Amino acid sequence: MERGDESELQRFALLCARKGRSIQMLLECRNLKKNYGKKQAVRNITLNLERGKIYGLLGPNGSGKTTWMKMTAGLVKGWEGSISFEGHPLSYHDKAEIAYMSTEPFFYSYMKIADVGKYYRDFFKDFDEERFGELLERMDLSPSDKARTLSSGMAAKLKLAATLARNAKLYLLDEPLNGIDLVARDHVMQTIMETRGEGNTIVMSTHLVDEIDQMIDDAIFVREGQIELQGNTRQLCGDYGMSIPDLYRKIYG
Repeated sequence: MERGDESELQRFALLCARKGRSIQMLLECRNLKKNYGKKQAVRNITLNLERGKIYGLLGPNGSGKTTWMKMTAGLVKGWEGSISFEGHPLSYHDKAEIAYMSTEPFFYSYMKIADVGKYYRDFFKDFDEERFGELLERMDLSPSDKARTLSSGMAAKLKLAATLARNAKLYLLDEPLNGIDLVARDHVMQTIMETRGEGNTIVMSTHLVDEIDQMIDDAIFVREGQIELQGNTRQLCGDYGMSIPDLYRKIYG
């Protein structure tokens, strides 16, 4: 083989390797910034999200987790940096592939739980009514119950059921365990893990690190709008000689 041919083959192999890596990446964020007045809510966040993984977006309240999620979901304007989805700049059509669960209620108090399903069905083409019904049953919610009668924990489970009933590629769950009692949390976490598939990615923001330690593949620690530390949970535990909850306490303690 001639030297020129060998060099060309090496370049081709490198290109294929790069394409292979990019195919695995569902979302790529570069140098994201967002200000609210003089407050810098997000500062130079750069991260990649691979398909088939569950990520823990960890940090105390006010650290920028929600702002980053809203930026990724297309709910915040006036930010800097770049977001790529499946290898191309995030577009309006891509946002339909992203299911965002807010910390705020998304339904009207006069609605019944069944109405919430119809509301989601009208807004999202990927909403699966059959799966929604299965999730309601698993979370011990009745379609005939009215939204205004729900406790904070039941309302949280309803938001999660509606979000996970979508066939999305990216699920952004903002504090999904807030308000849910300890007994129900096991069911909720199991449901989240069962939603994970080879073609989708789940990001959970939380400060309840002890609860999700065993279910996340990667941890992203955020402080004051920027990433303090990120990586595979097993590797982080090995490198620092401590569990993810202990690492959380070390970073924010």
